[in-house]
Amino acid sequence: MSANKITGRSAFLALLKDEGITHLFGNPGTTELPIMDALSEHPDLNYLMSMQESLVVYMAEGYSRASGKLSACNVHVAPGLGNAMGAIYAAKFANTPIIITAGQQELGHGLTEPLLYDSLVPMAEPLVKWAVEVTRLQDLPRIVRRAAKIAMTPPMGPVFISLPGDILNEEDALELGSRTRIQTKVCPTEETLNALADRMIEAKNPVILAGHEIATDRAFEEAGNIANVLGCAVYQQTVQYGAHFPSTHPCFMGALSRDQQQVRDVLSPYDLLIVLGADVLRMSVWAPVEPLPDGMPIIQIGQRDWEMGKNFPTEMAVRADIKETMAALTPILEKRGGQNLKSKSTKNKEVLRSKNWTKTREGLTKQLKELPKSGAIDPSWMLMTIIDSMPEDTIFVDEGIISTRSLPALLPYRDETSLFGMASGGIGWGVPAACGVQAAYPDRQVIAVIGDGSSMYSIQALWTAANQRLPINYVICDNGGYRIIKERLYAFHGNENFIGMDFKEPAVDFVGLAKSLGLPSTRVTNHNELVPALQEALDNRAGPNLISVSVDKGRF
Repeated sequence: MSANKITGRSAFLALLKDEGITHLFGNPGTTELPIMDALSEHPDLNYLMSMQESLVVYMAEGYSRASGKLSACNVHVAPGLGNAMGAIYAAKFANTPIIITAGQQELGHGLTEPLLYDSLVPMAEPLVKWAVEVTRLQDLPRIVRRAAKIAMTPPMGPVFISLPGDILNEEDALELGSRTRIQTKVCPTEETLNALADRMIEAKNPVILAGHEIATDRAFEEAGNIANVLGCAVYQQTVQYGAHFPSTHPCFMGALSRDQQQVRDVLSPYDLLIVLGADVLRMSVWAPVEPLPDGMPIIQIGQRDWEMGKNFPTEMAVRADIKETMAALTPILEKRGGQNLKSKSTKNKEVLRSKNWTKTREGLTKQLKELPKSGAIDPSWMLMTIIDSMPEDTIFVDEGIISTRSLPALLPYRDETSLFGMASGGIGWGVPAACGVQAAYPDRQVIAVIGDGSSMYSIQALWTAANQRLPINYVICDNGGYRIIKERLYAFHGNENFIGMDFKEPAVDFVGLAKSLGLPSTRVTNHNELVPALQEALDNRAGPNLISVSVDKGRF
């Protein structure tokens, strides 16, 4: 892009667009006003405003994770960046590419320590791939280009730019340059591929752990092919925040839990763990037992070398693109394995069919259909009914926590976009992230299943959905409190004295709250009301809808 006289604010937006960014998510403040002023010069850049900084980042995170594209979001000086920190952590955890900017006080003015001021780069630095402050207008193109390159280079992730107000308002002739993308679609050497194939064939009973990189690389077909050739069981990684393997594949057994003993028991029959683009058995709370059976060898393939051998010794660790590697490895396995591997695979798959995900789902749905249709609504029955009522290409956004425990066992992952869930544990992700997901796929049905407690962390994002006329169908699982905290307090400490865990005095009126934010809303209190409410929501594509479902509170 040639050198022309241009303001910093307009140059910044022009650079974002040239980097492929179509959506800017923001919560404007005084130091961002130059950007807001310049938006009128760039009507082709979609601006989505939300009412708190963490929501802005969550929206961008949802958009980028769903689309695989770079997005941008803008927050307001030090307090705004502080508000956004948990959401930035979520983007880091999920390796989501976002350019995060914050307006900063004018250069030199910070020395006086005015209201809202602090040094922004040190605040952001621990949670992003790169953080920098623009100190000269002439550096702005180089900084934005570098930030975009870093964010989009696997393992991808967020970057941060501090934008002083005087830089944005300055005008000069700038050479805007052009974008750079690093080609990372590399494949291991033939020697490495042969060694991988031989080790997999040598194993008597291998098992595959399927992870997030299969989704980000859009590698469902390749992952299914390699499992088909090996004929081995496949489990989804322990942190289940997306669709990481085709559910109906004969080898798919479901998702691993984060119960160390349970995972150890599940893996104990196998003699080789093949990790494809996954964290190796990431857990939550401490337990006295390791989830990996003693002496189990590991093969790991993916882009994140930090995860390789991090907690468990890895026999073969290969940093390479997961899609390209699986595509190259599959024919080598077929050739080197020959008829023996083919026969073994066919036999194994027949055995797996009697206990795989599809078979387990059949049994679960049969049980749920036989439940009595009176009293409180069982959350699993609710999910089954929702899934059966939605079009096959519906995208699910999940932050139901306890109410959606059974979702991985019920929702068929037809492709890599079937499900997007909270990755980092940062509650409040789901309501705003659904806005980003719907913006990425405007022509598909998006249903967001959110817990009542989770929703209250970010309920104001409903306004953004209404303002932007995003046809999201929100389902609030209303059990009147933090059920998961109750269960864990009892499980860990045997304590049934639940302080600060109920929404009773007063109860939250989600229907009234949603209506006040511009959403058609309804409450479902019995089984017969759910399907009609869903159908009414599906028929309304003019904007978002909310259904509050009174679900079973559990034993407490």
